[in-house]
Amino acid sequence: MRMSTSAIVARNVVWSQRAHSEPYEAGWAENAVIFVRALRDAVGTGGRAHVEISPDGMNWVREGTSFDLPTERNAVSFARVTHFGNWLRLAGEFQNDSAVTLLVTLHLKS
Repeated sequence: MRMSTSAIVARNVVWSQRAHSEPYEAGWAENAVIFVRALRDAVGTGGRAHVEISPDGMNWVREGTSFDLPTERNAVSFARVTHFGNWLRLAGEFQNDSAVTLLVTLHLKS
């Protein structure tokens, strides 16, 4: 029987400069879709998201998937990832005084 779950890893959090979601242990899943929704209009030019993976939930490396974060209220962006090992999180990078308030959810399936 296939399994699926949704996990909120950042809720109503202002991301600026360098930020990241809470880590999530997802080794049982075969694939993940990471959704990011802007809860308010972004300040400045917005940012870029990077999927990160970890062998232990403490030391992180970029998985290779990157995408622009949403900049308008209720806009959504997402990424699909597979072959991510056991731990996942989303990191963001922003230039200058840019910032955005986000909701980040992981949707995992085995």
